Amino acid sequence: MHTPTNLAAELRLPTNWLDYTILGIYFVVVLGIGFAARRSVKTSLDFFLSGRSLPAWVTGLAFIAANLGATEILGMAANSAQYGVYTTHWYWIGAIPAMVFLGLVMMPFYYGSKVRSVPEFLLMRFDKAAHLLSSILFAAAAILIAGVNLYALAIVVEALLGWPQWVAIVVAGAFVLGYITLGGLSSAIYNEVLQFFVILAALIPITVLGLKSVGGWDGLTDKLTASHGDNFVTAWGGTGIGSDNPLGANWLTIVLGLGFVLSFGYWTTNFAEVQRALSAKNLSAAQRTPLIAAFPKIFIVFLVMIPGLVAAVLVPKIGTSGSDLQYNDAIPYLMQQLLPNGVLGIAVTGLLAAFMAGMAANVSSFNTVFTSDIWAKYVVTDREDSYYVRFGRLITAIGVLASIGTAFLASSFSNIMAYLQTLFSFFNVPMFVVFIIGMFWKRASMKSGFWGLIAGTTAAMVNYFVIYKQGIIDIPSDQGANFVSAIAGFVAGAVVMVAVSLFTAPKPQAELQGLVYGTRSPGMAEPPAEGDDAWYRKPALLGWGAVILAAVCYIPFSF
Repeated sequence: MHTPTNLAAELRLPTNWLDYTILGIYFVVVLGIGFAARRSVKTSLDFFLSGRSLPAWVTGLAFIAANLGATEILGMAANSAQYGVYTTHWYWIGAIPAMVFLGLVMMPFYYGSKVRSVPEFLLMRFDKAAHLLSSILFAAAAILIAGVNLYALAIVVEALLGWPQWVAIVVAGAFVLGYITLGGLSSAIYNEVLQFFVILAALIPITVLGLKSVGGWDGLTDKLTASHGDNFVTAWGGTGIGSDNPLGANWLTIVLGLGFVLSFGYWTTNFAEVQRALSAKNLSAAQRTPLIAAFPKIFIVFLVMIPGLVAAVLVPKIGTSGSDLQYNDAIPYLMQQLLPNGVLGIAVTGLLAAFMAGMAANVSSFNTVFTSDIWAKYVVTDREDSYYVRFGRLITAIGVLASIGTAFLASSFSNIMAYLQTLFSFFNVPMFVVFIIGMFWKRASMKSGFWGLIAGTTAAMVNYFVIYKQGIIDIPSDQGANFVSAIAGFVAGAVVMVAVSLFTAPKPQAELQGLVYGTRSPGMAEPPAEGDDAWYRKPALLGWGAVILAAVCYIPFSF
């Protein structure tokens, strides 16, 4: 277990009235959006899915902003300071293919079936046991991940601005609670669109000034090659099986563990992301939501990777016992060293926006799953719609309080990206294997979904806590262990699902329409809207364009 994630005390920022004014304006606008969105909330569909009325460009930007939380900002910069250019894998092979698959293949099933959540799809495809278990697993994961964002926000604010951690937690939690309780998902989504641009405004100056401080890209790579070796500045160098590299993983575990299992498990089943697409106004817009998000995702890697690389140059022993700075300190350190007042205020606001976006995405998905999939189906059933809107607001408050409680679990990881990937291997991967087999194999029985989830989750946890942590098998790093855990969870879930399906009854063919590949539901046959013949409204063109662009981006970093 690593040392705590508390940022170094010497990172205190020289903020002044201008910086605090920018921060104050941001918080006022956030709550204003919540009040404005409240007027549109009349039904539970409005509260949990924005009435399925939003355009693709709004849901697309919200989709990517929901991902720009602690994982992306501090976590990916920490990853870069620790592992170098290998960070590109989390984007170009660990995100884009899965986002395209979600848009082109899975969204027709999700949106066409008119489900309100990802676990509800499992109820339709399998049975109540699979649905309830997946709902509980997702609700637990959402609170744990929201806690990561809240804790990261608290330690950043304490170190940078001098606020006590409890003040930062209460303030951020109160604002997220306020605007989600007021306006539901619409408030969260419109705030995420705002937060997307605020985050870019924060990261671009850090990246540009950071590069300038080390002599540009050539100066950066020369210094890193001298101090960390050639492989540190390549994407695939040293990834041959049996070779040694900073990441502690070979090309096979990168492609299968990250590029397939972890990536597809996260992007295709994580309701915090899928919920944004389900709120789109029609099937075409729902499909285009992750595809539109894929294009900024391709390039955001540079805004988080370069600061991490710069920090590795400026603080050669970062993350080791020879330095007071940890990997998570990369972004805050550059803010302190490089940014003038005013720009500093924007950067602090951008960090807060990132953490709040990540937390809000998980809290809004948590309240939907807990209300619609657990409470309304198994606890208090058949009540009037207004009751579930009121309960949704109540469970939002409970979710925020629970997030505060789970926030401190993240403190045992010096690289919060490793912690997040561990959670994904436990919760998202088993759900993905159940989805993928259920969607593509008609013979998968109703009982197989439940046992597949049990087997996948158990196998991933056993690999991490027993095989890796107890040293039964030597795995060089936490990230390498996460890749192996993901593969173990996927294989175990798939084997158990196939075995159970061979000995239990399949779902009747008539009940599989719109739930299995090769069948269609009325919602999937939706005619294109007027004007949808434009190239940028065609999901297939957008999807293949994103995949090709991501592949091209690998070329300069492959050797």
